[in-house]
Amino acid sequence: MLQIRLPAVAGSFYPLDPVELNAMLQSFLAAAPNDPQGVPKAIIAPHAGYVYSGPVAATAYAQLRSAADRIHRVVLLGPSHRVGFRGLATCSADAYATPLGTVTIDRPALSALADLPFVQVLDQAHQLEHSLEVHLPFLQAVLKDFKLIPLVAGNATAQEVATVLERLWGGEETLIVISSDLSHYHSYEVAQHRDSATSAAITHLRWQNIGGEDACGCVPVNGLLHLAGQRGLHCKVLDLRNSGDTAGPRDRVVGYGAYAFH
Repeated sequence: MLQIRLPAVAGSFYPLDPVELNAMLQSFLAAAPNDPQGVPKAIIAPHAGYVYSGPVAATAYAQLRSAADRIHRVVLLGPSHRVGFRGLATCSADAYATPLGTVTIDRPALSALADLPFVQVLDQAHQLEHSLEVHLPFLQAVLKDFKLIPLVAGNATAQEVATVLERLWGGEETLIVISSDLSHYHSYEVAQHRDSATSAAITHLRWQNIGGEDACGCVPVNGLLHLAGQRGLHCKVLDLRNSGDTAGPRDRVVGYGAYAFH
């Protein structure tokens, strides 16, 4: 019997009704421009409730539309918000479910990481974690047939994350998605200043300059930046806003950025 990781934040972070969810996704994607640089190898996108970060995330996912027939594997890394642990966590599930259907997990790919001492099976880290889940409906909306490699990041080094990404890098069939918001709960003006500095560090691949106060997903972000520098990738900012720009008050905002790596 298949083991399925059920949605934890459907109905709160995004709509539970599949028709409503699909309509929201298509609205976000229709408003997002295409980047003339083409399909990226990796993206960084935010993971908040869709009314807050959905328009920003869509600017990254819109770049994948022309590769719907080409991308068949997605490596998805996000930070742990609920469970503390060392290293990176895989899961024992066979699929992740959303209101739009199920996404099969690439179990052979996860098994290929079993020899790494900092990678462990930890279902508790996946069970309620939203940082991965909120990306799946976007992926289901823009891709056709893909398998998922879901990884939740605990306390890990940039080199450890880079080692995992290098092992899973693949070719044009593989997309890497890093889940992260930026600063949290500053005033609008302070957040703009902080997030601009963080965005500059991301675009210049300065992973040593990004900490937890700058990006809640700094662990997977820094791993990608570390490897991107080694592989000669360059980064482009697709969008940089905060919740004060989208759907919230401006006294305590959360920052969101979308980035493409080519």
